[in-house]
Amino acid sequence: MSADAVERDVIIVGAGLVGLALAAALARAGLRVTIADRGSVATAAAPRDAEGGWDQRVYAISPGSACFLHSIGAWQTLPVERIAPIEAMDVRGDDGGRIDFSAYELGERALAWIVENRELNAALVQAARGTPGLDIVAPCSPAAIAWRAGAAELRLEGGRTISARLIVGADGVHSWTREQAGIAGVPRAYGQSGVVANFAVERGHRGRALQWFLRDGSVLAWLPLPGRRISIVWSAPSELAGQLLALDAPELAARVAVAGGHELGALTAITPAAAFELSFLKLPAVVGERLALVGDAAHGVHPLAGQGVNLGFGDAAALAAILGARGPVRDAGAAILLERYARRRAGPVLAMQLVTDGLVRLFDVRSPWLRVLRNRGMRAVGALGMVKRLLAQPALR
Repeated sequence: MSADAVERDVIIVGAGLVGLALAAALARAGLRVTIADRGSVATAAAPRDAEGGWDQRVYAISPGSACFLHSIGAWQTLPVERIAPIEAMDVRGDDGGRIDFSAYELGERALAWIVENRELNAALVQAARGTPGLDIVAPCSPAAIAWRAGAAELRLEGGRTISARLIVGADGVHSWTREQAGIAGVPRAYGQSGVVANFAVERGHRGRALQWFLRDGSVLAWLPLPGRRISIVWSAPSELAGQLLALDAPELAARVAVAGGHELGALTAITPAAAFELSFLKLPAVVGERLALVGDAAHGVHPLAGQGVNLGFGDAAALAAILGARGPVRDAGAAILLERYARRRAGPVLAMQLVTDGLVRLFDVRSPWLRVLRNRGMRAVGALGMVKRLLAQPALR
């Protein structure tokens, strides 16, 4: 170990939403934490234009995630005028199937809250920077990770070395940290892209989210934004995604309105469209020697249920709770603690992967008889209140 090495309890590689939330939670629990990232860590949301500058990328934050974010001081700093509650959700199949969920019926204030990526990132950066015991090293260029007796070392280009009891990979689906640890995991592409854009709508959404499983195998979601605005995620086959991105603003608005049956009247694009590739990732392990993976570095799910970032916040909350309550086991990288984390997250992650991947595969089959069966199944589930509540609880918490 070099003479200028820094001794910490935890080093987190990746300052995305999940990495920042974990860093703040661990530091609040009394651990000495360093978070490192290749990019800069902005201290505030980007300035908005005259129209309000709505971010194309939004997240549906579950009540459980909101509670966790509040505990680290981030949720309460979000601008309330930029958040929209989902008070009802209407899911429709490709041949008359339908399931609806109501926050009121489930005893919740909202099924989820729609928050822009930019605003959530700014709130988490503020929470991280305001927490004692937390150092941010960014931008930096990680060169290697080395494991030795009792610690792990993050080596940066330029010669600096930071050592800690535990390394956490929070650096996304193509995780460099995971590769350094030798954990094999290649994302399986769905052959789809998530096309995102925001629109002004003719009729008010009344806090209702809409989702359609379309006959071409794509999934279209309309998510409420404040006022008469929506954000869409169209999980589309690659060819269709390319067509959507090539449309001008009026053409795209018309295409989205038709796909949604003109549910909210005429649409007007207020942001350009963007797209990101969709993939599935299941790893043989999410922990190793003095290593833990969180967020997209640990798992990948289809966005049709909007649960990717919530799974990541669940990882962060679980790992922070386990390390914060480690008692006489003072070593934050002890194998017993990491195994406890892996066990706690295995069930929720597997359940969400089975549901989302299974639904994508089910609705991708074009067979007429299977289309009839799956839509009848949706109607049957929609008529059973207890079953709907059982389906909703994992997503809420």
